Amino acid sequence: MAEQNVEAKLKKLLKQDKIQLWMAPYTLDAQQPGHTHVQELAERYGALLRMQVSEVAGALEVIRVQALRRGQRNQTFRETNMATVELLLPRDCHKDSKMFMETRLDVSAQDLMDRIAQEVGLKSFKVILNGKTLNSGLRLDQQGVRNHSKMMVLKASAITATAAAGQSTCQDANDGNAASQSTSHDHSVQRTHRGFEILSERDDSDDLRTAPFLEVADQRGNPLKIPHKEKKALILAMGLHEKGRALMKRKRYDDALCHLLQADLHFSECGSELLGAVDNHGVLQLDIVWCYQALEALSCLDDGRERLRLAEDCFLRCYGEQQQRLLMIKGNTGREEALFLRLHLLQSLLAFVDGNDLQAQQQLEQVESLYTRLCPDADKMTQLMVLGFSEREARLGLRACHGDVHEAAMLVSNQRQEREELRQRERRKRQQTKAALAVLAEAGYGTREAAAALRRAEGDVDRAFQILLDASQTLATSDWNADENLQQLLYLGFERSSSEAALALAGGDVQLATELLMDNPGAVFPATSSPWEEEPATSSSSADDSQLVNEVLEDIPRHEDDYLDLTLEEELQLINTIKTHLARSLAH
Repeated sequence: MAEQNVEAKLKKLLKQDKIQLWMAPYTLDAQQPGHTHVQELAERYGALLRMQVSEVAGALEVIRVQALRRGQRNQTFRETNMATVELLLPRDCHKDSKMFMETRLDVSAQDLMDRIAQEVGLKSFKVILNGKTLNSGLRLDQQGVRNHSKMMVLKASAITATAAAGQSTCQDANDGNAASQSTSHDHSVQRTHRGFEILSERDDSDDLRTAPFLEVADQRGNPLKIPHKEKKALILAMGLHEKGRALMKRKRYDDALCHLLQADLHFSECGSELLGAVDNHGVLQLDIVWCYQALEALSCLDDGRERLRLAEDCFLRCYGEQQQRLLMIKGNTGREEALFLRLHLLQSLLAFVDGNDLQAQQQLEQVESLYTRLCPDADKMTQLMVLGFSEREARLGLRACHGDVHEAAMLVSNQRQEREELRQRERRKRQQTKAALAVLAEAGYGTREAAAALRRAEGDVDRAFQILLDASQTLATSDWNADENLQQLLYLGFERSSSEAALALAGGDVQLATELLMDNPGAVFPATSSPWEEEPATSSSSADDSQLVNEVLEDIPRHEDDYLDLTLEEELQLINTIKTHLARSLAH
């Protein structure tokens, strides 16, 4: 961190003075340094930065060598189309944290991953570029990889790798094959994804007796009415986010980052109006950058800087410029200030690495002020816990009430009552839904079609009846026409199964179905889904689905404000680290 700070300051001075260290007189023939001129430059910059000349000279030499190598790699790329990419490796798998690798850009990402696996000795990993996971099946240039691109290599933990090896026959069959490097991460993410996909459909499935009822709510806990597809994307994003946060708590930052980046993809499927109503997207950006710093991936500065900007914009939009909107909604702002503490702490870190000591110091002072206010007094915590409140409730209550024990006790009691009212409301809603489904079932309708009709009718049974009746009449008419069209194709000599599939693909058009059958003799056309099935059927058994759901539910916190319950222990460690580096830097 300190080295990056010094180099950033020197690069600014070099750019300001228009000095090119890779040119004479700073670099001589055979690329040797011009010692006299470099020494003079070190003395001048040392005085400006109030640093020891030897330290500045060493940093200048590092910058000079980097510039020479970059020039050589540019020349190689121009002459041979061989690009050089910089890989940030996991800390415990290689003697150096960085590795440079030459590659053509018109090859698949799998080709690069094969070479990483061979040279570094990793079996299970992902490659991240600008916060996105490389797709092994696509070419590097199709995914934005360029000459000098910086990429992160994320290693699967032993726990994840073991689980994948025991549950994936594909992994067993390809043991030792580099094509399975990302299986561990993929397996974990895919299981989480499928589990929340099942849950996102449970509100209108036929398993209402046992399924958790998922609802997207605003900051008051009121349900948000959003389109089904968008709601599903949001639930998937929030579910993957929660899984990532659970892994962060276990210090498994590689695995956590894979889940968080996947969550980010699903958030991108949600409309801006929806994202503006909830703070989840901002919290996710914050968590991703926290993983970057935990993995010491400070080379992800550009991506991290943009994510912190998105997080800050989201918080200001959701909470208000002076958190006045949050105050109006919740009556207090103390708990959410923990998010701003982490935000400003990461901003301080990035400013320091960028060589902006003054900005880093200002941000850190703001962080320390927040820390003093948010770190609860042990005696007050004990007083509240004696009253029967949990440690989490005591900590968040004291933060919300700025340390006032009596007000905190009143607040937590009121929150418990509000949560109970929400649970009762949810229970009543589920009972009403089950009762409505029972009424429609007695009329002879299936659970899936009845649930779909109820959703379209927003719970109104009479409207749902009408929707189902209209659909039945339309289906009857279309069935009569479809049978007549099918008979025409059978008369022409085509097989029944192929004719039915071709008509379905052609939307009932006999002429187009005939052309399909004649152009594709003997072909087996894919069957189409029922008009009531909004998602493709899955071959997973109900037992497998239940197992997946139970797995993902283990990582869902029981309290909606769990993401605000930061103990601030990790934050304090980072505060002290930045303070130490700043003290040395400002003392020069």
